[in-house]
Amino acid sequence: MTHRAFDPRLPALGLLSTLLLGACASTASPPRTAVAPVDVPPIRHPQQETPQWWYRSGAARAAANGAMAGQAKNVILFLGDGMSLTTVAAARILDGQRKGGPGEENLLSWEQFPATAFSKTYNTDSQTPDSAGTMTAISTGVKTHMGAIGVSAGTREGCADSLGKGLLSWLTLADSAGMATGIVTTTRITHATPAATYAHSPERNWESDADVPEAAKAAGCRDIAQQLIAAQRYGRGPQVVMGGGRIELMPASERDPEYDDKVGLRLDGRDLIAEWQQQHPQGRYVWNEGQLQAAQEAPALLGLFEPDHMQYDHERKRGPQGEPSLTEMTRTAIRSLSRDPHGFVLMIEGGRIDHANHAGNAFRALDETVSLSDAVRAAVETAPADTLIIVTADHSHTLNFVGYPVRGNPILGKVRGLGGEDGDRSQYARDLNGQPYTTLSYANGPGYTGASNAQPAGPKKFNHEPSSTEPVEGRPDLTHVDTEAPAYLQESLVPLKSETHGGEDVGIWATGPGSGAFRGTLEENVIYHVIVQATPRLRQRLCDAGTCNADGVPVELPQPERFERKAAQ
Repeated sequence: MTHRAFDPRLPALGLLSTLLLGACASTASPPRTAVAPVDVPPIRHPQQETPQWWYRSGAARAAANGAMAGQAKNVILFLGDGMSLTTVAAARILDGQRKGGPGEENLLSWEQFPATAFSKTYNTDSQTPDSAGTMTAISTGVKTHMGAIGVSAGTREGCADSLGKGLLSWLTLADSAGMATGIVTTTRITHATPAATYAHSPERNWESDADVPEAAKAAGCRDIAQQLIAAQRYGRGPQVVMGGGRIELMPASERDPEYDDKVGLRLDGRDLIAEWQQQHPQGRYVWNEGQLQAAQEAPALLGLFEPDHMQYDHERKRGPQGEPSLTEMTRTAIRSLSRDPHGFVLMIEGGRIDHANHAGNAFRALDETVSLSDAVRAAVETAPADTLIIVTADHSHTLNFVGYPVRGNPILGKVRGLGGEDGDRSQYARDLNGQPYTTLSYANGPGYTGASNAQPAGPKKFNHEPSSTEPVEGRPDLTHVDTEAPAYLQESLVPLKSETHGGEDVGIWATGPGSGAFRGTLEENVIYHVIVQATPRLRQRLCDAGTCNADGVPVELPQPERFERKAAQ
């Protein structure tokens, strides 16, 4: 197996050169195939946006960008949940400053990829989206409503309506095509982003059976956790699954193996971990770092390292009894899936970037982004050369990067300067009331400095989840406040219990076969279409099901049930 070379002595130049070599056939001047433009009927927005229209329009854009010329054997999609462009820029500087430089000149691993684009993230019913609807667009090629997991647009409470709206993800498509598949996340494995790769639910919060209303159960809806176990109906099911959220799969009668005060959530008595082990008798279930190390050669791997989300990397317990890093999970997944001669697809989520931004805590948001960068670098080192690697985000956040800080100013620190474009850059910049302020802030969230029911007036500390606040006059004096401390919450303008998502575009960065199709400003669902068009085995599986036009472009919305094993018999 051939891997991309990497010279640790030249981290920037070495990575860039190897990426360019791996993607030179599909970036600056991607080869074209004889594909006629895909006809997409004009419609009135949003009234006529059907699932079929979303799918066909996404296919048309991907084909027009040259995705059909791709010859990827493997695909890795990295998803930085909530990783806005501001988060990327600030994390780039933090990473560079940790390495001893000013920071601005630094690049995160994926920023050296040769192909870039912007992604428009709105849901069908919301300008500012959520992770469920956005990841469903990325996974299935169809935009949908806020909160939807693997189903086309409807309502969050509409179970009966959703049963006929299931969408086929590129992960389940790959399973149906005989490829190896994997899911890695730092969130619960049943959380919105990973769930959208294998489940169908109108409501993202139906993670265990205890979360599903009785009326929805009676109508035929199933919780997300049991759909993970049922994913074998498309093939073998995901061969590698790693993340948190093990109590979503455990019965309420069972105690957590790591925390004696926690028990499973399931009320139906099912032990889905035991069911997974029955499905994979040679596979290994692990829940700590030491067990993962011992299971490296297992043909199937289920790693659930926390009852809930995995810990932030800053707090992660190291050692055999602790949690693996995202980098280690990435390397393990790639090495395991690479054994399959038919190729693999893999989704890897840095999910806690989003959680830290919601908490108004830039330190953890940036630290988690740097951890994702390390994992992407590991993938470049580990993955076979014929792998399409994509890095993107599902949506943005309200993090601001402001003021005129002097070059090399600590990105988590206070702005030095006079608050304008000239003046004494050695002193703190001050607002019109004479108070210093930080480079990073949030438009809204729990960093509002008024007194709350949880913390007194003044700078707030992680983790702050107020249910009420009092108005505040002016701003606190930050002169002697350590704004670089991990617990410091950046100030927010609007007081909220949780900071909100943002609605602006996010970035797409790509390298490898087919990556040149990522250019321009794209609807988010186009990411799916580039993946399936640039991967011959996925494309052929769709064509075999009769969804392709005369040029072999998959343009018709596939029906998931036609890709189940029973349908092929």
